Amino acid sequence: MKIIKLLFLITILTMNVSQAQTKGKYATVNGLKMYYEIHGTGKPLVLIHGGGSTLHTTFGRIIPFLAKTHQVIGVELQAHGHSGDRDAPETFQQDADDVATLLKHLNIAKADIFGFSNGGQTAMEIGMRHPNSVNKLIVASAFYKKSGAPAGFWEGMAHAKFSDMPQVYKDEFLKINNNPAALMNMFTKDSQRMQTFKDWKAEDLQRIKTPVLVLIGDHDLPTPEHAVEMYRLFDNGHLAIVPGSHGSYMGEIMTSNPNLETLQYFVAVLNEFLSGK
Repeated sequence: MKIIKLLFLITILTMNVSQAQTKGKYATVNGLKMYYEIHGTGKPLVLIHGGGSTLHTTFGRIIPFLAKTHQVIGVELQAHGHSGDRDAPETFQQDADDVATLLKHLNIAKADIFGFSNGGQTAMEIGMRHPNSVNKLIVASAFYKKSGAPAGFWEGMAHAKFSDMPQVYKDEFLKINNNPAALMNMFTKDSQRMQTFKDWKAEDLQRIKTPVLVLIGDHDLPTPEHAVEMYRLFDNGHLAIVPGSHGSYMGEIMTSNPNLETLQYFVAVLNEFLSGK
């Protein structure tokens, strides 16, 4: 019975993802042609994908669940997926400004923000730079200083090669934009941003006064110790450490066999935080 349920879930999610990709729109924000999708109705919830990813490689498997109770606004950032690029490096600050400008374009005064991995860093920047645009923040599988991730991650990033990029990310990008040069451009800009990453100060995070849920998997890239340290910096911080690796708890595309119960549990955790005071 569990196998049948899982196969049914995967079929439905695959249908939803393929249908969702025909519903996207574009807005010109800060000189960038930015792609976004809107699903469902209710309180606005912005989804910000990870580095090297697209909206659907990060969130495709949980959008149908989230859209049952929220107006989901999924974005694709500079140089990623359907979105264009600008003659400037990627920065978390610029990404934050782009998302905030998109919300203004959509006449959304405030939204909940959910950022995964590098999207988590962007979410924190939104909280710092655009506090009046934010109800609550979910910072998933992200860190605020280099010691939050193992030394091996930074050693590998210092010598990042295109061949190291997971093939599934390459394939998904090229399905959207069949331009190898654009794919290489995204990889280069993402790599450079990580290679030049500088620690944020504790007082930077303490400027965020909105409720923040810090969330990681128990076998994630950021360490549990770092997640605990980070959530304690927020005036209204909350912490969830759930079973799983980097994004597996929500069925990120690198998760080959998503579990229905795990996805439902994860969405329940999000909904409890978002619906609380």
